[in-house]
Formats: sequence, structure tokens, C-alpha cells
Amino acid sequence: MSGAVDISHETIQTVYHHQQGPEGSIINIDNFNLWYGDKQALFNNRLDIQKGLVTALIGPSGCGKSTLLRSLNRMNDLIEGLRTAGGISLDNQDIFDRNVDVISLRKRMGMVFQKPNPFPMSIADNVTYPLKVDGVRDRTVLSETVERTLKGAALWDEVKDRLKESALGLSGGQQQRLCIARAIAAEPDVLLMDEPCSALDPMATIKIEDLIAELRGKYTIVIVTHNMQQAARVSDNTAFMYLGSIVEYGLTETIFTKPRSQKTQDYVTGRFG
Repeated sequence: MSGAVDISHETIQTVYHHQQGPEGSIINIDNFNLWYGDKQALFNNRLDIQKGLVTALIGPSGCGKSTLLRSLNRMNDLIEGLRTAGGISLDNQDIFDRNVDVISLRKRMGMVFQKPNPFPMSIADNVTYPLKVDGVRDRTVLSETVERTLKGAALWDEVKDRLKESALGLSGGQQQRLCIARAIAAEPDVLLMDEPCSALDPMATIKIEDLIAELRGKYTIVIVTHNMQQAARVSDNTAFMYLGSIVEYGLTETIFTKPRSQKTQDYVTGRFG
């Protein structure tokens, strides 16, 4: 793929390298643009996100990483004055098609936010909330889901004797892993993570990174991070964004060690950002 983007009187030629992805792509972004009112935030982005792998979106603050991430499950729809052009597809289905059920789409793309956001209810009820919204009442199913997802989020051993206690009593790192458990309870295809470690201490960050490594393969993961070392540690493929556009995309190792764009080179070597 190749593409040119005109931003603020500057043309950026997007560089696409080989990406790791033996199962092919699950999300395809094609010339995607987004406006907040009269202000354009995303410019002609093209990206194929590979199934079962971890893709990192990196770039300086305000470059459009979170905006692009939130476009994948249409979280941005909630913003007044939002307008888009171009396409995003999940398993070859246009997510903006008028027949798409947005609630179902968001179930297929679980979201983990920058700050842990457990609900003010018990640990167990947090996990089973997505199922109960769908009308699941079978206690055996709910109980099995709690154990399965908390184990999947590497949290079971820490909370198995506290399931009826408030989730708000957990540490920040535990709350974030609980939010991941809640996200995977609905058995999504994709996990979207928007700076999931930015509010956590180093030890909690390590646990989240270990968890991402364990979930790799079971889910397609797209992570926005300001931490380039984190992107290098956890991701298979990396996209560098600047001024609302993808500048370069490919294998994480390539982006960090052999980028072809001078802007990418400057960013990963710490010259700006």
C-alpha cells in the first residue's frame, strides 16, 4: 500500500512495510478521515490490522491515536458535530453501514480506557455485567464466566475470596485488570486499549504488559501508548502517527530500528514528541 496525505500545507508520504500476520487482517482502514465540526482530526488513514496480534499506535500527543482507536468501535459517534469519510471494516463488513448494530459492534470490540473504570458494584458483578445486559441469568454460566475471565485477566488468585466485595476497593492495577476481564467476558474479537498503563505504577504496568502477552493470539489487540518502550515490548506491528496521519507502519522491530521516514526516525530517537 502507499498513499499521500496533504496536511497543513505539508504532504506526508505514508510508508508501509511488511507486517507480521499469518492469519491475515481483521480490521481494514481505508482512506479514513474524521472531522470535529470544521476541524479535521484524521487524514486519509490506511491500515490493515492483523488478526490475533498486537498492533501499537504511537506518536506525539494530539496526533490522532486515540481518535483513530475510538473510531474502530464508533465510540466517537457520541461526539456532537462528528463527521467521517472513507471506510473501516471488521471482517470485511463496513462498520458504518446503516444496518450495523453499534451495540453489537462494541461487544465485538472490547474497550479498555486510560483510567480504570470499574462499576460501583462487586467484583463478580463487574465481570458479569455484559452478560446480564444480554439477559443471561443462569448462575452456573455467570459463575463460570467470572472464574474464566478473571483467570484470563491474571486476577483470579488475587480476588477469588473477595468476589462479593466492591471493585472500588481494588488497587489501580487490579482495577485495570478487572476492566480487561469485563471486556473479555463478552468474548470479543478485538480488544482496544487506550493508554491502559498511563495511570499505573511500574509494577502494575508490568502485570498489564504480561497480560497483553498472554492474551495475544486469543484476541486481536490494538493499543495506544505514549511509552515507546512499551510498544517495543508488547506489539508485533506498530503504526507511527503524526498530525492526524499514519506516517509509517510495519513490524515493530522495523519501525524502531530501520524506519524509512525521517519523522519516524526523529520520534523514535527522542528528537521530538
